[in-house]
Amino acid sequence: MATKDEVVVVLDFGGQYCHLIARRLRELGVYSFILPYTVKVKRLKELPIKGIVLSGGPSSVYEKGAPKLPKAVLSYALEEGIPMLGICYGHQLLAKMLGGTVESGKEREYGRATFYPRRRTGLFEGLWEEETVWMSHGDLVKDPPEGYEVLGTTSTCPVAAFGSEDSHVYGIQFHPEVAHTPCGRKVLGNFLDITGAARTWSMAPFVEETVARIKKEVGKKRVLLGLSGGVDSSVVAALLHKAIGSSLHCVFVDNGLLRDNDRPFVEDIFSKNVPVKNLHIVDASERFLTALKGVTDPEEKRRIIGHTFIDVFEEKAKILDKKVGRIEFLAQGTIYPDRVESASTSKHSAKIKSHHNVALPEGMRFSLIEPLAELYKDEVRAIGATLGLPRELVDRQPFPGPGLAVRCLGKVTRERLDTLRLADRIVREEVAAAGITKELWQYFPALLPVRTVGVMGDARTYNEAIAIRCVQSIDAMTANVYPFDWDVLRAMAARIVNEVKGVNRVFYDITDKPPATIEME
Repeated sequence: MATKDEVVVVLDFGGQYCHLIARRLRELGVYSFILPYTVKVKRLKELPIKGIVLSGGPSSVYEKGAPKLPKAVLSYALEEGIPMLGICYGHQLLAKMLGGTVESGKEREYGRATFYPRRRTGLFEGLWEEETVWMSHGDLVKDPPEGYEVLGTTSTCPVAAFGSEDSHVYGIQFHPEVAHTPCGRKVLGNFLDITGAARTWSMAPFVEETVARIKKEVGKKRVLLGLSGGVDSSVVAALLHKAIGSSLHCVFVDNGLLRDNDRPFVEDIFSKNVPVKNLHIVDASERFLTALKGVTDPEEKRRIIGHTFIDVFEEKAKILDKKVGRIEFLAQGTIYPDRVESASTSKHSAKIKSHHNVALPEGMRFSLIEPLAELYKDEVRAIGATLGLPRELVDRQPFPGPGLAVRCLGKVTRERLDTLRLADRIVREEVAAAGITKELWQYFPALLPVRTVGVMGDARTYNEAIAIRCVQSIDAMTANVYPFDWDVLRAMAARIVNEVKGVNRVFYDITDKPPATIEME
């Protein structure tokens, strides 16, 4: 891997975007990684630190038990002249610890806001007089610490940024790491300039490092990979094959929750274009549908599906044990957004939803291999392209591990799944016909468990409704609703109502992420 002689450490206070900060800094050419906010000074002294970033988080600095920066760490940074940047909660925490005033805001800011930098030098070098930024806070800094100046405001936040050119300690209320803050990359780059870190790091050697690590960990043992045919598990398959060859056994489970043509796609592409020697197809559709019968809670759906997958994998592994020798490892295509939404990165993180490949049952027989667990989707796509995977696979839109079960809101039945499959095929066909597939991150319908009155052929209908979801994103941590051409959207809705039996109304979901998630369950 490229040089790690200089690092910027991100301290995790439970923010959903914590890992995204480190990732943005790496993109800007400086190696960065995450440490818990409880880190000891001794650990920091072992590192070639050029800067420290305090992440956001869901807590209030005045809450009992709220995460705090160890005073020894703050003292060490100030004494050594290590530049610090507090973001959102980190901004408020730095202000409080340095003697400023933090209070509950009269108006909360969630979403886009206009930021007015007072000084467009240093941290805000190159910014305009007004910048659109992404806010997500209730508390705010009322007064900056003594010796620090107000560097920027918003209409409801009098101290949206503060800092000192002498100590190189700064706080900003907005999130520069998300795509919704256009100037964020510039702000983070300015902070790196302040740290003096050389921008010499890159991800180019990731494949070689990962392959070497897998070889060392696995040795001559065997690995079972849960292969879905999506980008993540396919890239894992290619990495594992490069590392251990025929010791890899890929298992594709037809769980009855797939889209139209998913199984033939996987069978075809992995038999012709992807170098995997051992591909096993398991039809467990009846098993999954039986387990989901009557279940409506989305968290319970995910738990059932995750545990059923493991049961199927373990049963298949026992069969393979007798044929090829014991299977020791289970590999998965888990990526960072899966883990961050499942709140597995910090005890102070807020849980959004459980991902089936994160909420695994205790006592399973396998040791786990997740080579992509620290990466985002676009990074995974780049690795797939480097490995020579076909574009039709690398560019596939994300599909949730629990499949259509989490797009079939309410009860999961074979009939409702068939309805959803047909609607899904129509949405994909119309998006392709409009030539906008490359503009979209994800596009799909969800079947809503509500019935509405309609009229077809002069007769009254009382059928279910479809909600269409189409978003643009870079890494799935934030997403914008796609501004559809009205004629394309109407054509899509007309086809669904005319061709999909049991549906008489179509909605278009116009909610960004946040506040919504991309998937509806």
